Amino acid sequence: MAALALLAAGCADRGSDEPATGADAMRLNLGQTSDSVAFFPFFVAEQEGYFEDEGLTLGERPRLGTGAKSAAALQSGSIDVAGGVMTDVYNLYGVNDDAQLIGTLTDEFYVDIVAGDGIPTSEDDKPLAERVKALQGKNIGITGPGSGTEALLTYLLRQQGMDAETDITMVNLGSDPSASIGALKAGRVDALSFFQPIGQQAEVTGVGRLFISPARGDVPEMKGQTHGVAFTTRSVINRKGPAVQAFLRALKRAETLINEDTAKTTELFQEYQETMDPKAVADILPILQAEVPDDPTPDAEGYGTSATFHQDSGLIEQPPAFDDLVPGDFIGEALSAAP
Repeated sequence: MAALALLAAGCADRGSDEPATGADAMRLNLGQTSDSVAFFPFFVAEQEGYFEDEGLTLGERPRLGTGAKSAAALQSGSIDVAGGVMTDVYNLYGVNDDAQLIGTLTDEFYVDIVAGDGIPTSEDDKPLAERVKALQGKNIGITGPGSGTEALLTYLLRQQGMDAETDITMVNLGSDPSASIGALKAGRVDALSFFQPIGQQAEVTGVGRLFISPARGDVPEMKGQTHGVAFTTRSVINRKGPAVQAFLRALKRAETLINEDTAKTTELFQEYQETMDPKAVADILPILQAEVPDDPTPDAEGYGTSATFHQDSGLIEQPPAFDDLVPGDFIGEALSAAP
């Protein structure tokens, strides 16, 4: 379904690789799926003036809800750079081998299974296989089809010989954190497969609890995989290469700040998640700092772990080679000029 939507959007692709001129040359429209932890570096770069320092102007900043919509917006040319997850990149590459992975935002899988009252607490400390089997017959909220939230469920169930199509019911909730927690609280769903910091918010408010967390190490095979990413197309790089490189330099400064200045990062994250309980912010900060890399340059090992995850999930048959998807020389040139 997601691939068909992208294919349709591809009909509206700009098709011109002529370098942009004038004010358009250093203007980027940046889209992202949500306000999850993965896109916090974008917020930091904006708030700290790093984009402005690079002479970059950001235009449209839509929250597009799902990765499929972000990739479709990239295909149609309504955005220049997308923030999403590796699932989105593979989906886009499947219909357009112009896709390019340009930056890593998190090098851990930042989606958790969050249990509500529909799953007994007696299951919480059981081995992973038994916790996955406890999901059988449950209604589980996800952001939408083709998303990383769906991918995690598909992977976990397949590892136990189960089928996400028949053994559980996935409920599309969109990317609004309040709506997802509300659905868990009201019992519309028994659990959530949702991005951080939903799990931390659910625990602090007593609505739910972290049940399976890849970032916590609950799924050893998933450790260290590239997950949150920034991606674009070769066409955009051809038209707006200097702007994309400026974007990467600003992103590097943001990731450095997140890892080196805990007090400032706490202050900024509270602004980013302004309705979030301060205790939940304190809970997520060390996790966030462990997930955000010091440098956005994609890592071949993390990419390989992600590729295996997507193959084992049945989401892709054959991943593109790392060098086909990652413009290493372009990224290296950009970051070599970083302050």
